[in-house]
Amino acid sequence: MKKILHLMKPYKWTAVCAVLFTVMNNICVLYLPGVFAKIINDGALKGDMPYVYKMGGLMLLVAVLSGVTYIASAVYASKVTSSFARDLRRSVFVKAQEYSMSDYQKFGSASLITRCTNDITIIQRSFMMILQMLLPAPIMAAVGLVLAFRTNATMGLVMAAIIGITGGIAYSIGSKAIPLFRQLQVKMDNLTRILREIISGVRVIRAFHKEKYEEERFGSSCKDYCDIAIETNKIFAVLLPTLTLLTNLGIICILLFGGVKVSEGMMQIGSIFALIEYLTIILFTVTMAILVFMEIPRAQSCWERLQEVLDLEPEIQDKENALPQGGALTPIRAQLEFRNVSFRYTNAEEAVLNKISFTSKAGETTAIIGGTGSGKSTIANLIPRFFDVDEGEILIDGVDIRNLSQKELRSRIGFIPQKTFLFRGTIASNIRYGKEDASDTEIIQAAKTAQAHTFISSMEKGYDSFVAQGGTNLSGGQKQRIAIARALVRKPEIYVFDDSFSALDYKTDALLRKALRQEIKNKEASLIIVAQRISTILDADRIIVLDQGEIAGIGTHQELMKNCLAYKQIAASQLSESQLKKEVV
Repeated sequence: MKKILHLMKPYKWTAVCAVLFTVMNNICVLYLPGVFAKIINDGALKGDMPYVYKMGGLMLLVAVLSGVTYIASAVYASKVTSSFARDLRRSVFVKAQEYSMSDYQKFGSASLITRCTNDITIIQRSFMMILQMLLPAPIMAAVGLVLAFRTNATMGLVMAAIIGITGGIAYSIGSKAIPLFRQLQVKMDNLTRILREIISGVRVIRAFHKEKYEEERFGSSCKDYCDIAIETNKIFAVLLPTLTLLTNLGIICILLFGGVKVSEGMMQIGSIFALIEYLTIILFTVTMAILVFMEIPRAQSCWERLQEVLDLEPEIQDKENALPQGGALTPIRAQLEFRNVSFRYTNAEEAVLNKISFTSKAGETTAIIGGTGSGKSTIANLIPRFFDVDEGEILIDGVDIRNLSQKELRSRIGFIPQKTFLFRGTIASNIRYGKEDASDTEIIQAAKTAQAHTFISSMEKGYDSFVAQGGTNLSGGQKQRIAIARALVRKPEIYVFDDSFSALDYKTDALLRKALRQEIKNKEASLIIVAQRISTILDADRIIVLDQGEIAGIGTHQELMKNCLAYKQIAASQLSESQLKKEVV
């Protein structure tokens, strides 16, 4: 709560100005019926035209003032609500950037998107309505009743009774919509989640001819949302005509009682028109306030959902004395060491990694291979600290990565994830994502090392060729090579390839590995390769074989072929008999 309220602090006086201008506008509107009543009573009925012109000019002046204050109110209210929504959206986005992978799983990407867009929009709209309708409503009602009592005390009591009855009925009807508003946000989350899945998985859906199934699934979600929305609108369908009926009944009461007073000579006819205007304006204001009040629970639900995002402390945080970015940490360079590392995913029954220990030094290539679920990608994700180890240490240049700031740690790592993702833009902008100030020469050199320069040059616009979101207009191999170039251009100490050669043909794979070996020797970097194919790691200085989260063997290809059963089994599944005999010899 404090974090969100703190965002409102810079705009408190702007909000006060918005409310004051709204009140001034409403007072001007309430003042007009009184002037009109005087024109009828003291001017028109007595034939005093100079007085009519004089008071008409006053009405015109008040009307102009009312228009000016309304514009000022709208400008100030728009400024404060838009600025607050901007700051809130930025705060939620920045907070989400601090989350670890485990933190993201607590909300889900679809829910985070909904909270950052739809929820904040609802809060912004509700805030605007509160400033312009809800807060001025009590002042309007009080001023209107005072003016009504000044016009005629008895009629003032009648108006107060009408307003009280109308407000009570409106609230009793409207309160039924409050729980429905909360349900709408939950249904919107589900709708966004399914829509995101369908758009992201459109190729799989078409490949398995599941369009009809997905239509029904999405249609079912839409129907759930629609049903709640219809129930809400049904309440409004009853509420608004009811308020209109009550307003008209109030006008009839004023005409009835006012007509009796006029016939008795206790009230002038102009006062009846003034009272009708007072009642109409007050009831309209009260009605709008009730509608806003009904909207508040929905905004409150959104508010609470945003609070959850802002209040969640990231699982992975920098220590207060974490080493900042820049400079050498120790005389050691480009050395990665795992010391008795164990790790278990949240809510998992068993550990994914158990007592993993190895060291990779500058100029060396360390490969990690194993069966599905053996923990290969987990090791890759632990290096840039996407997750924190449960036991043991991971050291870079002799320093525990938990003693480094996350910015410093990741500046030393070139990470290529298993699932390649490119951003909407150009090929050059995607490669430059690894280093913002990279020159064209650096970009081309990184692309050449990644074996991407040839196909990029063959494109009509070369490095300025368009890339769709996710790289959907490129092949899997092209995306992987651009992602590799993105990591290479930053020239880090440690390269981590999480099965990043899977979409490459054998020829390109071999050329890329050769270029990478030269790269790490020239730059004094170390290379970590997570792979499925033995052909990718044959020439590695060190191969780590994982089996059910434990190290089954460490050594070169030839050494493992002689003394590691798990590695032999993997080799037997990928190499021919002649190749196996050759390797064993």
